Amino acid sequence: MLVFVPAETKTGEKRVGLTPEGAGKLIKLGLTVSIQDGAGLVSGYHNDEYKLAGAQIADSASAISSADVVATVRPLASEQISQLKSGALTISFLSPTNDSEAIKALADKKVTSLSFDVLPRISRAQSMDALTSQALCGGYRTVLIAAERAPKFFPMLMTAAGTIPPAKVLVLGAGVAGLQAMATAKRLGAVVSAYDVRASSADEVKSMGATFLNLGLDEVEGAGGYAREMTAERAKAQQDALKKFISESDVVITTAAVPGRKAPTLITSDMMSSMKPGAIIVDLAAESGGNVDGSVAGQDVEVKVPGGVVTIIGCKDLASQLAVHASKLYSQNVVSLLTLMTNEGVVTPDYSDEVVQGSAVVFKGEIKNAMARETLNLPALATGEGE
Repeated sequence: MLVFVPAETKTGEKRVGLTPEGAGKLIKLGLTVSIQDGAGLVSGYHNDEYKLAGAQIADSASAISSADVVATVRPLASEQISQLKSGALTISFLSPTNDSEAIKALADKKVTSLSFDVLPRISRAQSMDALTSQALCGGYRTVLIAAERAPKFFPMLMTAAGTIPPAKVLVLGAGVAGLQAMATAKRLGAVVSAYDVRASSADEVKSMGATFLNLGLDEVEGAGGYAREMTAERAKAQQDALKKFISESDVVITTAAVPGRKAPTLITSDMMSSMKPGAIIVDLAAESGGNVDGSVAGQDVEVKVPGGVVTIIGCKDLASQLAVHASKLYSQNVVSLLTLMTNEGVVTPDYSDEVVQGSAVVFKGEIKNAMARETLNLPALATGEGE
């Protein structure tokens, strides 16, 4: 069976769906691997490396029409979907709520589409968890951006001219991205504090050398360790309680996300009004709606406060900014997922497997994901028929 990796089509995307190392692993499983000419160049992986691993180089993207499996980072573009053969399998990030047109087109082509956006977070799927691997990259990158843009040193410095106090960094959200942000800020010498709606994350926060903020509010945790959406009352109480801590911070990094939904608003305009002039907010969730009022993905927004401005940095394509290692991690996620489904060189997704069932937005032409069906105004499937 042929696994094809086309070049990414989304502007700004520098990652590749499979590295030469990953291609070699799939070939050992008995699969044939083909890479579009130059698909890995922008992420630092060259055609010759793929050839050494045993992969073929396809002259054009039209090779997608003969592929049994297509692996990408971003969802396939409409022209790519139109070329898929019936019964093909696609693997990528595919948002049940934001990629409705692509999902409908994939269903019309009678293919199976697995999405890392909804992959179950269970122990045996850890090596397949691309949300986690890419969040690791994003969390690290947010702190580098903050340190570069902040008008202060992060570490405490004792000099002949006097002592420079350390920067105060507040991280909102203690998932993988948040924890990596805490660890990186701590390494740079900042005083780090953090908050998450899941009280169970307190020990993880402390293990990063950060102080966990206990706001005395009820816990908000959904299935599989994900955060879930809050009621309006709960969100308002959280914002009121956080205002004091935000006003004392030099840098605030927001990383909160709810899979398949708009990112929750953590920082309102009112909360920003009491922040220090020159303070920096880095919104990692800007691409999914933003954790901060006024945040725009890929742009800086200045908010006037007494004595100056606070700058909101809306993150975009963070993992792509670390394309070499982000691709390496993502590739291994793809390999692990395909290994689960491959037997003697044949890829056969088994819908009775909870990993396949949970990640299948479309299975053999039928839209299975509940959020996708709701977004497309389709009737709910019978219990047990979709996730």
